[in-house]
Amino acid sequence: MSKQNWRGSTLLSPVPPVLVSCGSLEKPNLITIGWAGTICTKPSMVSISIRPERYSYNLIKESGKFTINLPTEALVRAVDWCGVKSGRDVDKFQAMGLHAAPGSALPDCPILEESPVNLECRVTQVIPLGSHDMFLAEVVGCCVDEDLLDSEGKLHLDKARLIAYSHGEYHALGRRLGTFGYSVRKKSTSKKRR
Repeated sequence: MSKQNWRGSTLLSPVPPVLVSCGSLEKPNLITIGWAGTICTKPSMVSISIRPERYSYNLIKESGKFTINLPTEALVRAVDWCGVKSGRDVDKFQAMGLHAAPGSALPDCPILEESPVNLECRVTQVIPLGSHDMFLAEVVGCCVDEDLLDSEGKLHLDKARLIAYSHGEYHALGRRLGTFGYSVRKKSTSKKRR
């Protein structure tokens, strides 16, 4: 296999594009974030990276909270549109026909009703890194659509039809290739009795 050598780049792909809601319930805003990630599990923490000149940057920095809303195939147009329009100029919820609701843990921070999973986040640290500042945040609440739960309460995110973003393109998530630990799981050796 032949490879070309390029200068350093942010080609870590695909990534989950997320719709981050912020502001107030009276004036909610959405921003599309391509750079979001899990930081740790205990406490549950995530990060988002935002350019300081973006409208949402100060809304989040001043309030100290935001919600990460996982988008579905049905929300892909809103994901793209909210990434190229500014909340300074337009009400993104209204323009896209979307609905803001109070969070469960942070009732004064809007969640996106149309999203099947909403992660309510409280900022713990802002780290200036260059073109973007990273907001580290603790996930203090999580709203999950009950349609994604089975009769035992297990979450099935595959039913949500979530999307991914890779090098300028949006993609539907495809088929399952395995489950965590499948590569080391011992195969059953029991034979059926007659």
